[in-house]
Amino acid sequence: LPTQYCISVFHFSLSTHKQIKFIMSQAFTESVKTSLGPNATPRAKKLIASLVQHVHDFARENHLTTEDWLWGVDFINRIGQMSDSRRNEGILVCDIIGLETLVDALTNESEQSNHTSSAILGPFYLPDSPVYPNGGSIVQKAIPTDVKCFVRGKVTDTEGKPLGGAQLEVWQCNSAGFYSQQADHDGPEFNLRGTFITDDEGNYSFECLRPTLYPIPYDGPAGDLLKIMDRHPNRPSHIHWRVSHPGYHTLITQIYDAECPYTNNDSVYAVKDDIIVHFEKVDNKDKDLVGKVEYKLDYDISLATESSIQEARAAAKARQDAEIKL
Repeated sequence: LPTQYCISVFHFSLSTHKQIKFIMSQAFTESVKTSLGPNATPRAKKLIASLVQHVHDFARENHLTTEDWLWGVDFINRIGQMSDSRRNEGILVCDIIGLETLVDALTNESEQSNHTSSAILGPFYLPDSPVYPNGGSIVQKAIPTDVKCFVRGKVTDTEGKPLGGAQLEVWQCNSAGFYSQQADHDGPEFNLRGTFITDDEGNYSFECLRPTLYPIPYDGPAGDLLKIMDRHPNRPSHIHWRVSHPGYHTLITQIYDAECPYTNNDSVYAVKDDIIVHFEKVDNKDKDLVGKVEYKLDYDISLATESSIQEARAAAKARQDAEIKL
């Protein structure tokens, strides 16, 4: 080969090698992190720079190949393709890796409030559930294995003051393990969902089912991830709550049956000790419930004022901003 051609190839190879070494270095990561424009907010700069750093570190530490990266891109695409107004696969995947639970804990740690503990929203919340009077039932259609329960309690502020007019949205699956929007649920659209308003003394009550453990949907990317992780898909028996009142911070939580074997082994890591409850068998002291339901539960809920939550979050943000400047 001509000497001039060989020299050109050598220089090209050397230049390409230097570029590859640069791209694999922290210097390249820094160039990506500092590429944000002047109109990006401080919060956006912090979050995106941190994300870029962690993603690049992950790629370097695990020496990702193009095939690995394409698998990940396809996985993310399938999450979007699987999601719609009735199913949120993105939340489900976040739950499986513990992200939603971690974010929930970080949010509440910054609030520094003694309101009822929060828990993850989950992928099966639907707004605008039917409004029932206190004492009403969310069971529009039961199946033979369903076991009915009566839940009652009081909503207060963190000082114990009753909150009349508080809105409680509750939802749960049936004893076959399906929520109303799932194809295998045997019942109408808003079966096992309902909204209740507390009376002047903050009291509420409703009929539901004693909750049942169930496997999270296993037919999409979330299920594939569980299989890769060699983990079970089961969620402990629980009931979802969304509790709101004007002037107070909306509470999203769940309550868990103490007798369920998966309460201490939740597939999405969401259980907290203080929202584990004990369902009791109805006895002769509950004459109005005998023959209607098999179990009962008394459960009180406390809400924090919105102003106290926002003040606590503002203080936490100020501390974070001070750390950024350091």
